[in-house]
Amino acid sequence: MDQPPRIGRYSLVRRVGAGGFATVWLARDEQLDAEVAVKILSENWVEDEDVRRRFLAEGRFLRKVDSLYVVGVHDIGEADDGRPFMVLTYADGGTLADRIKAGPLEFGEAVRIITQVGRGLKHLHARGVLHRDVKPANVLFRTDPNGDRAMLSDLGLGKSLAEVSRITMPGGTPAYVAPEQVMGERLDHRADLYSLGAVAYAAFTGQAPHGVASLGAVMQIEAPPPSMTTLREDVPDAIDVVVRRALEPDRDKRWPDLDSFLNALREAHTTGKIPAGLVPAAEMPTPSAATAPVDQATALASSNQSTVATPPKRRRRAAVLTTLAALVLAAGGGYGGYQYVMTRPVKVESKPLSVEVPRNWHQKAVDDGKSLVVSTNTSKWQTDPNTEGVYVGVMNATQLPTSATAPEGCTGGTPEKSGNVVTFRYSCDDVPTVIEQYKQVNATTLLRIQVREDNPTTRQEVLDSAKYAS
Repeated sequence: MDQPPRIGRYSLVRRVGAGGFATVWLARDEQLDAEVAVKILSENWVEDEDVRRRFLAEGRFLRKVDSLYVVGVHDIGEADDGRPFMVLTYADGGTLADRIKAGPLEFGEAVRIITQVGRGLKHLHARGVLHRDVKPANVLFRTDPNGDRAMLSDLGLGKSLAEVSRITMPGGTPAYVAPEQVMGERLDHRADLYSLGAVAYAAFTGQAPHGVASLGAVMQIEAPPPSMTTLREDVPDAIDVVVRRALEPDRDKRWPDLDSFLNALREAHTTGKIPAGLVPAAEMPTPSAATAPVDQATALASSNQSTVATPPKRRRRAAVLTTLAALVLAAGGGYGGYQYVMTRPVKVESKPLSVEVPRNWHQKAVDDGKSLVVSTNTSKWQTDPNTEGVYVGVMNATQLPTSATAPEGCTGGTPEKSGNVVTFRYSCDDVPTVIEQYKQVNATTLLRIQVREDNPTTRQEVLDSAKYAS
């Protein structure tokens, strides 16, 4: 729409942001001679009472807390055309999402920002409010005499802790939302703690922690995300452990509260050591564990055949998924909308082998540079055909195979030969589809690749990315 000259007593300077439900303008409060932000409900939602109610509820939530680290509400009113508006603290330093687009943050800067956002969340929780949509786009910066200050904004999905103690409608941004929030479970402060951990992960690596683009995909998350070192090699082990504990899908395994997480993060950054007593040894994954050799890789490297156990039925959450689909359709996208975040594949390398895989295939196993397994669970790669992943191995052979044994639970496998490559494709019941390929890399060496993945595009991309650097 065209810029009106003013909203209420505020003269408008320029539009600084717009979403599906509201527009934000930089404005001047002429009475106080101060810059402010005016957020006004979009015209097409003015007759929707539910959206209008949620818009005003956001203002009430923000008014409940007086914090340097939460955007303040200074006024609420109604424009001449009947649309409600609220006057907010103007953040002149952009968003954390803008900064992350430029690449990972310096460690000290990331810790400072996460600490400030955590303080804002603590102040909200102390006033009985759960944010429910903590993400980089909702972290704003305001210039101060001593630098800038991070502030939480946008409580469009905010709820009182009394409300979320009951079962609530699923919602949130897929890349940053806690699994229990997507499931519509009773929530507590640990849902926001998870989201803060996801924001920390993005600040340190430049990427969201899981490559998920839908709320349904969040339900399938069963483990913390890949080590941050898969995206940024210089991330200290101590920081990696602290952040990934905040991202446990099981909230009982996360840090018990924001203070525990923030204190551990600062200690890990300051000392470079995993905080003593804060992370139980049994729950302390180390980067070396993710890269250690496993017997499965050795066994696969020495075999031309796929040996897998009888497949159990894949675990499903059909009832919850059906409920979620119905709620999302009924809500028409919901207030605030969902930001679908896609992330680039991860390159896993053990020279001379390398392969690019989805982010959640984060465990790798290497055997003397002769084989590489990357999957959602390398320890189950051989025994559980439900395990998605890829095997890349070097074989001593002078000719391409003319036949192969289909994995258990699969049929097909007619050879497709093209030059120095032969491919076997299998159709599988109740387990991920399998594709197997052999490449003649020199007169005495074959490269064998086996990919298990239901998505045909992902399956082919992983297959094509496998390389042997002779």
